[in-house]
Amino acid sequence: MNTSAAANTKIPAIGILGGTFNPIHFGHLRMAQELADALKLAQVRFIPAANPPHKDMLTISAQQRAEMVQLAIADNHRFVLDKRELLRVGASYSIDTLQSLRDELGATASITLFMGSDAFSKFDTWHRWQEIIQLCHIALVQRPQLRGHDTALSKTLETFLHNHYSENPDDIHELPAGIVTMRQVTALDISSTALRKALKSNDSVRYLMPGNVIDYIQSNQLYC
Repeated sequence: MNTSAAANTKIPAIGILGGTFNPIHFGHLRMAQELADALKLAQVRFIPAANPPHKDMLTISAQQRAEMVQLAIADNHRFVLDKRELLRVGASYSIDTLQSLRDELGATASITLFMGSDAFSKFDTWHRWQEIIQLCHIALVQRPQLRGHDTALSKTLETFLHNHYSENPDDIHELPAGIVTMRQVTALDISSTALRKALKSNDSVRYLMPGNVIDYIQSNQLYC
């Protein structure tokens, strides 16, 4: 096959990073940047969850978490804040978000959902999880604090991974959905949980998250 012709058949690809972002930090941002580069993504959409079904009730409002995301990504033209989950009533299920994105972007757009390997170990407990791969690809990343302590996958997920796995990142540009790939990213051992504890104790979080986000937290007296 002519390589230039093959290149012309590739479809634009975007990445999706969802989460509570409570608060957003450099671990989120660096992972998104490295995946965008490795997978040759035109855009990464950050989608704050309004009412995540697997999380306890959040004390910081969805709007404030979204404002922190907007501040954190403001200087990166490939990063976009997507507030669709904040505008939807009820639990923030991934299947609903992905269907909404598919309806917006069309049947041929390549969509890749970023997911930590710890989250993937519980993927078969997600709402309508088996339908998700029909709407997007999945890029798995290993959280640094879990390296060497990987959670064993259920037989169901092992079969799922075997059926959909590809080591070639270019494959996501050939199809709109259906592929699972795994990428290594820089190990930044930062967690929102640890940051919340540090902020509550009035410990410094400098160099763990963007300065403008720290300023926002301080001016709004969050996590006190």
